[in-house]
Amino acid sequence: MLKYQHIVFYLGEIMNKFFKIYLELREKIENRQYRYNSLLPSENELAKEYGVSRETIRKALLLLLENGYIHKIQGKGSIVLDIHKYRVPVSGLISFKEIQELQNTVSTTKVIENKEIEAPEFLIKLGLAKRGEKLIYLLRQRFIDGEAVILDKDYIKKTFIENVPTRQVEDSLYDYLEDEMGIKISYGNKHFEIEPINEEDKNYIDLNDNKHIAVVKGDVYTEGTDFLHYTESRHRVDKFHFSEFARRTNKK
Repeated sequence: MLKYQHIVFYLGEIMNKFFKIYLELREKIENRQYRYNSLLPSENELAKEYGVSRETIRKALLLLLENGYIHKIQGKGSIVLDIHKYRVPVSGLISFKEIQELQNTVSTTKVIENKEIEAPEFLIKLGLAKRGEKLIYLLRQRFIDGEAVILDKDYIKKTFIENVPTRQVEDSLYDYLEDEMGIKISYGNKHFEIEPINEEDKNYIDLNDNKHIAVVKGDVYTEGTDFLHYTESRHRVDKFHFSEFARRTNKK
């Protein structure tokens, strides 16, 4: 029985070692001591630093890999992933303000344009507006950590609202439409694309040398199934992580 206890204690010590190393490395990644896209020290270097075997280091690295902190490339090593990307749900109707509150991040919004325009050709072709119809057009920059990382464009039907005050939409368009105007927003269609950057992106987004932009487009409807507005949200690709929960349905 004593021998068995010794074996259990020994195994526990091994497990504690690699898990403690995992926690230490994880903390260094989270605190940006190991920065995004950099290489972790080699297995040999880490084994020497922590005074353990390479096998123990491999187990710690496997935990980092499984939890999305690193990516391993054969012949190159362990590359640190960007765990500080902001998560953006692909489906569901949720405002930018609500996403920031859920993720406890600080952001600001600057309204570039807030004006009446004639319906653009692409909305007419989509059957969402009539030629010559007047819409409210909003162009807004979103700043996170002092960088302009999102450009939002909204086309709002004037049959629901005559205008939108700039001060309110700097806070939240949906708060204004729902809470102040009493409009019941019900559902929408969303489309996700990666596009080459355009001149507007260059003018209003701190691109950080990115050549492509992540675009979420959607048409949104009221409880009465009436088209309310069209939105196009252009995100800097290295700053955001687009995700959605998925469940496989039973074939039967």
